[in-house]
Amino acid sequence: MSRVLVIGCGGVAQVAIQKCCQVDDVFTDICIASRTVSKCDALKEKLEGKTKTKMTTAKVNADNKDEVVALIKSYQPDLVMNIALPYQDLTIMDACLEAGVNYMDTANYEPEDTDDPSWRAIYEKRCTEKGFSAYFDYSWQWAYKKKFEEAGLTALLGCGFDPGVTQAYCAYAKKHEFDTIDTIDILDCNGGDHGYAFATNFNPEVNLREVSAPGSYIENNKWVEIPAMSIKREYNFDGVGKKDMYLLHHEEIESLNVNIPEAKRIRFFMTFGQSYLDHMRCLEDVGMLSTSPVMFEGKEIVPIKFLKALLPDPATLGERTVGKTNIGCIFTGKKDGQEKSYYIYNICDHQECYKEVGSQAVSYTTGVPAMCGALMLLEKKWNKAGVYTVEEFDPDPFIAALDQYGLPKKENHHPVLVD
Repeated sequence: MSRVLVIGCGGVAQVAIQKCCQVDDVFTDICIASRTVSKCDALKEKLEGKTKTKMTTAKVNADNKDEVVALIKSYQPDLVMNIALPYQDLTIMDACLEAGVNYMDTANYEPEDTDDPSWRAIYEKRCTEKGFSAYFDYSWQWAYKKKFEEAGLTALLGCGFDPGVTQAYCAYAKKHEFDTIDTIDILDCNGGDHGYAFATNFNPEVNLREVSAPGSYIENNKWVEIPAMSIKREYNFDGVGKKDMYLLHHEEIESLNVNIPEAKRIRFFMTFGQSYLDHMRCLEDVGMLSTSPVMFEGKEIVPIKFLKALLPDPATLGERTVGKTNIGCIFTGKKDGQEKSYYIYNICDHQECYKEVGSQAVSYTTGVPAMCGALMLLEKKWNKAGVYTVEEFDPDPFIAALDQYGLPKKENHHPVLVD
């Protein structure tokens, strides 16, 4: 029996909560909290009578630590699932430390205001020392490791699909398939079609900032940075077909470089259609992806927030999205002195996700791992104090849970490699 506080009620959170309610012998009590409590109430009403999980809702501003602390102390959860925005990670971690409760999220911290002078000074120092300039990295949350250890609490970072499942796949390959891993290629293919000229499959602010940032990867154990979208490859994805994919910076590269240090090369690729790229470049050229406030008719607005208000809500895309996703990892390395390769991945159908939980597959492939990660913490299968990413835990029970609850793995022991 466990009490869980879920902060956030967007597309991913709604999937995660519905999946939690399918495991109602573990998730016996859930409080859904958001700035927009009407969303929480609507989901609660949708689920009532379909689960034994007792559900309550609450209004909370996750940017306000005192509000989060008060809610935690009032509800007394065993775990806080942060499925809000990555801007709020540190506030919620601070609240969990003060209130004495375990923490998890699905994406690492990045600042909302990239012009903040105090953040900027630390960021520019990191760029010089590490060699990549993306706004998101693990350093801010890794800095909490000692605090969580001393408090006897666990913080699980980035437990979505990528990051999250991709890191579990790496730990699984290391444990079962290789003695040493030489290269890791993470491939994220969304072969879905929602019918809009332009829309993002998850939060537009986070998505567009990620895609428009310079790409980076590990080569010979060192960071290499390239202009955004400047490395393209074509790959024939099982269940989807041939797609163009582009090298991006992604957070799991940073943690895998620390936790699987023998891997000389680690790359991340994501597929994009030409229409998406043309729209994104146009929006970037006219300043619509900027996070810096501008004055408009006497009011201060942030361009990317204004753009978010104009674009379709990713949580509404499920009904109209068709096709499949294919996300996984290709490895090369050695086993028993012999060279080998290995590919572990998942295929997820957009319409099947919609039939089950009313979402498209991008939200589903993030929400299911969030539930499975929470399950690992609540059942004490992942149980050590400190701040950790997914690959630092035993992958077997987590991957078994993914197999059971909607994201079964597929394996290929002779995959086509990415050049």
